[in-house]
Amino acid sequence: MDLFTPVHLVIILVVALLIFGPKRLPEIGSGLGKTIKEFRKSMNEIQQDVGLEAKAKDADAEKKV
Repeated sequence: MDLFTPVHLVIILVVALLIFGPKRLPEIGSGLGKTIKEFRKSMNEIQQDVGLEAKAKDADAEKKV
């Protein structure tokens, strides 16, 4: 049993439309999109930093051998 079937998503969207109104939904969607974009950007930067640190540790380990 899936948590978010298409029917569930439609119900959630209808409830959001009733609560926030049609004028606020685009603003909320835009804000949510920007938040997700920033989160992904931060996660990519963290992954790159961790990768660079791992490469530096590997290089240091090879120098000691």
